[in-house]
This record gives sequence, C-alpha cells and structure tokens, in this order.
Amino acid sequence: MKATIKDVAHEAGVSIKTVSRVINKENSVKDETVKRVTQAIEKLGYEPNKAARNLAGTRSYTIGYVYDNPNAYYVIGMQNGILDECREQGYELVIHPCDASAANICDELGAMVRKSQLAGLVISPPLSEMPHVLERLTEMAIPFVRIISGSFESKENYASIYVHDHEAAYNITQHLACQGHSRIAFISGDKDHRSTTERLNGYKAALSDNDIRFQPGYVYEGRYSFETGVQGAKQLLQLDNPPSAIFACNDEIAAGALFAARLLGVDVPVQLAIAGFEDSPFSRQTWPKLTTAAQPTNDIAREAASMLVNNIAAQRGTRAKDTRIGHFHFEPQLVIRESTQQPYEQT
Repeated sequence: MKATIKDVAHEAGVSIKTVSRVINKENSVKDETVKRVTQAIEKLGYEPNKAARNLAGTRSYTIGYVYDNPNAYYVIGMQNGILDECREQGYELVIHPCDASAANICDELGAMVRKSQLAGLVISPPLSEMPHVLERLTEMAIPFVRIISGSFESKENYASIYVHDHEAAYNITQHLACQGHSRIAFISGDKDHRSTTERLNGYKAALSDNDIRFQPGYVYEGRYSFETGVQGAKQLLQLDNPPSAIFACNDEIAAGALFAARLLGVDVPVQLAIAGFEDSPFSRQTWPKLTTAAQPTNDIAREAASMLVNNIAAQRGTRAKDTRIGHFHFEPQLVIRESTQQPYEQT
C-alpha cells in the first residue's frame, strides 16, 4: 500500500503540518525535525504530489468556499459573509458545491484548487469534519479554515471556527422544560453532520438535568429539510402518547413540523410547542414565529475568511501571525418567540 503523509507523520512522531513544512522546505522547522521527517520519508518510500507542492509558492489572491449542504439559507449566509471579508481584503472568491460522500472527493478538491490557483479554502460541514479531506489539504500545503460544530480539542491542529451547538441545544431544551414540557421530541438533521450529534447530545443533557427520561421513540432521524419536519412531526404526533414539544435540528425542519401540525389540526403553541435552530428566515416567516437559536452565519463566515487571509499572509511572511489565528468560537443564542410561549399544562 502506498505510504501517505499521515504515515510519515506517525513514523517521525510529528504532525502532518510539520511534514508538509519539511516537504515544502519552510525555514520554520528545526534541523533535527527535518532530519527525522526526511528519514521517515525515505524509509516509507513516500512520494509527495509535485503538483500540490508547487502551490506553496503561488501569490494568488483568490480563496475558495467548498460546501455540501442542502440548507440554502446557510449556504447563502456563508457566501455573503466570506464575500464581505474578501472585498475588504482585496480577494476574489470561488464557490464550489460538491458531494462530500463521493469516493474521489479529495481528487476533486485538489483539481479545483490547482485549476483556480487558490491561495486558500474555507470549508464547512460535513467536509470540515472528514479526516481524509483535512489530511489531503494539509499535504497540498494549501491554507484552510474549517467551520465545525463543537469546541476546541487540543489534539486538533487545524485553523478552526467552532460553533457550540451542544450548549445552544441544551438551552433550547431547557427552555421547553421550564415551560412545563416533559414530553419533548427531537427531529434530527443529517447523520454525517457533527452538528446533528452535538445538538442531540445537548438535548439529552438538558433532559437529564431536568429529570426527564430520554425516550428513543421521541427521536426522529432525518435530514436538514422541510420534508423531514413534515414526516417526522406526523409520525411523532400520531404516537399513542405524543410529545407536547418538538425541538427540530434546524428552522427548515421546524417549519415542516409546524406545517404537519396544521394538517393534523394541532394548535401551535396551545397544544404543541415547536423550536428550531439557526434563526434563518424560516423562523421569522412562519406563524407563529419560531423559537430558535440564533446562529450568526454571516459573522462565522466572515471570521473564517479573515482567519484564512491572515494565515495566508503569515505563510507568505507578509504579516505577523495573529495570536487568535488558530481558533475562534461562536455560541448560538436562544431567541424565544411565539411558537413556545403559550403556557401549557401537561396531562
């Protein structure tokens, strides 16, 4: 089997980024480390991608945004935030939708970077959560910033924007519990998005802290789509003991759940409370308006682009490295609206 940059890093006892720096002859690596990495390369017979190595010397002022996300409002928010920062920094933006599950996704990204002569990339979930994608980009020595659900883990060595979905989901569920609900259902998004797991775990934690028993039958697994909300709510509301509240993994799902409730003649919020996540236009265009967690997508995107441009400049030696350049955090804030405000007495 052909050796990878990850194999070299393991053999030399260093990070993938350090191997990349040695391959690209950067001056920031100690001589002893260079020797260790070089010996590992020779021992394993590793052959760096020459085309990828040539990218390190480019002076492009174009960055890319790569995504695979069915949520149009999220994608538009990301694009607008990155574009705002690009205009201020004198950069152009290339937008590249893709299928993260494709077997050749790494080759596709490599070809896109070379063809567009990109200086760096902003990547969002689920691509930003896929180790083989991160390893390939590191091997190519292309600066990138990932947007990822969760909080900083010391073992991670990538420039990242962390979104605290767990805490925000906890706060939504806590709000529903404080309204008197104990039969709280959860409609999930795509399984391959870390945000789904983080939000589900936040929901479970809040149930536990309020002495509410977690019931697997109150969890409907779906996708980040309106149709999932319709189908999930229909199934949940026709249970023998239906929930009195539904926490949907995003606003689009929540809007679908609200539509299903109307079809079934269930009054929201009198008979059923519904909450979403993200504070997209969906949450403000429904009636009643949806309680949600305000996720500042434009700000997140802009911060990611700013971090990327700083990293590119630092790599080129044209700007001192920023002390906060590696990691930044956002916690979506609870926004209470009419869909959960009606007092409710459970029976």
